[in-house]
Amino acid sequence: MSIHTGKPSAAGDVPSTEAPPDAEGRAPEAEDRHRLTALQGLSALSLDAMASVAYGPESIVLVLAAAGAYGMGFTLPVTLAIAVLLAVLVASYRQVIAAFPDGGGSYAVAKRHLGRRAGLVAAASLILDYVLNVAVSVTAGVAALTSAFPALHGERVWLCLGVLALVTAVNLRGVVNSAKAFLVPTAVFVGSILVMIAVGLFRDAPVSTASAAGHASALGEGATTVGALLLLKAFAAGCSALTGVEAVANAVPSFRAPAARRAQRTEVALGSLLGVMLIGLSLLIGRFHLQPVEGVTVLAQLADASFGHNLAFYVVQFATMVLLALAANTSFGGLPVLMSLLARDNHLPHLFMLKADRQVHRHGVLALAAVAAVLLVFSGGDTNSLVPLFAIGVFVGFTICQAGMVRHWYAGRPAGWQTKAVLNGLGALLTGVSAIVVTATKFTEGAWLIVLALPLIVLAFERVHAAYASIGERLELGRIPQAPQRTHSLVVVPVSGLSRLTCQALTAARSLGDEVVAVTVTHPAPEDRRAAESLRRDWELWSPGVELVELASPTRSLGRPVSRYVTERARSHRGAQVTVLIPETEPAHIWQRLLQNQRGSVVAHAVRRDTDAVICRLRFRITADGR
Repeated sequence: MSIHTGKPSAAGDVPSTEAPPDAEGRAPEAEDRHRLTALQGLSALSLDAMASVAYGPESIVLVLAAAGAYGMGFTLPVTLAIAVLLAVLVASYRQVIAAFPDGGGSYAVAKRHLGRRAGLVAAASLILDYVLNVAVSVTAGVAALTSAFPALHGERVWLCLGVLALVTAVNLRGVVNSAKAFLVPTAVFVGSILVMIAVGLFRDAPVSTASAAGHASALGEGATTVGALLLLKAFAAGCSALTGVEAVANAVPSFRAPAARRAQRTEVALGSLLGVMLIGLSLLIGRFHLQPVEGVTVLAQLADASFGHNLAFYVVQFATMVLLALAANTSFGGLPVLMSLLARDNHLPHLFMLKADRQVHRHGVLALAAVAAVLLVFSGGDTNSLVPLFAIGVFVGFTICQAGMVRHWYAGRPAGWQTKAVLNGLGALLTGVSAIVVTATKFTEGAWLIVLALPLIVLAFERVHAAYASIGERLELGRIPQAPQRTHSLVVVPVSGLSRLTCQALTAARSLGDEVVAVTVTHPAPEDRRAAESLRRDWELWSPGVELVELASPTRSLGRPVSRYVTERARSHRGAQVTVLIPETEPAHIWQRLLQNQRGSVVAHAVRRDTDAVICRLRFRITADGR
């Protein structure tokens, strides 16, 4: 028999698990060996950003394709505008790393400098970002696979769900992929893209167009002008390539000392590689006069044009698929932790704070997988239908973070704070404008869902927080309670027959309470009356020293008669503590639970629903040898 107690956890920051630094600010060697170098940090924390290369340029091309070949000529200018925004973001997040060396990202920045409500908006945008990152990464990875093997295109939804199930299973088992494991696929992907760009720039014409052969072109009718609205839509679509830029700032404590300096170098390296790849791919798109086709990714066409339809082509596709799957895994590491932080602040159920044996936030992992699976099914496994939703949450988080940093510099006013504030202010302005552009241009294509979801998520946070505040007030959390007092104790034991289990239950009840009563529910049917009379005779012969009370039930109800009796006894014994002790067997094998009648669960549910009695469930374990 076990007694479980619990209480709501008080809000607060997550306690640090780091060892204290030495006089020079360095972690002890034993801890330092388990932290990231700049190169390892690049491989472990750049997955979101690097993976966006697979769908960012394609999003630009698909929008500009509406204006035909003339519109495709604006791919490079739009990409350069995005590269400028990337440079501003990288410089801004270097400031975030310096100001918040303990990490935390936009939620921590907004919560401290813009208030609780702004912090919740940032958290909501991060949640949307993490969920959509899984869906976008998985669909883009499967798209890379189906581009190499077109016969699988019709099964892409099932392939997406299969990849999601695999990533979820890995995370539920607590398998932690170290930075060294991430290094190889990241290096292969980045290396293959850079080589593809270098080789392609020396080509006068595509080596092969086999991947696009037989697929319908997505190029629109010829046009002689391109409107500002189309360019804005292309810019908004391409901004999805900037997702993941903030990942390094969220994980500064994971770096070796000096952590902030290493994180800043990693941030710059990430931005540089991402910018080079984006600009290089846009140059190839123009050089090969690429035309988007249905069912084949732009990246696959570029690999085909640069390398030909050979082994190198499949290496690019396979590396893209693997990296995108790992990028989805990043969300499984980030969202459950964020949800645990929100749970500690009483904005999400405390269930999300719980960890499994392998230090996994299992409920957060399952919640993320469930929502991502719904998105994959409703999107039909199509990346382009999810990308418009993806960018909005990202840029809302960017904007809030940069605005919070402006407040940070203004409040502290350290040396050179004006320059830093201007940089973060410029970042807030550009990302804010980008968020508005993305929302406006994609509103009818599904962006309205994000506009609707953000306030609903924040409202849910507030409702949960209010509920915990009410619970805390009733429990008088934070106050010293009055001294405990001893009261009369009544233990009610439901029984249905005589057995060794009945004996153990009454023995336990007599050790717990001043008064013990056994109750049995009787029914008017003839066979039930005979069973009740038999129990009464056996009880009198046994004479355990405990009264047996029969509770008549005109229906077949089992729980309500017991709860009604408990209510009457509690009313007649004011101030007494009533406990219902429910004896149950614990079978040796899980499948044997199907053989039980679940009477204990029915009674426990009714007593919990209708009374304030304490419920105690006594387990009689049946071992494999039958003893």
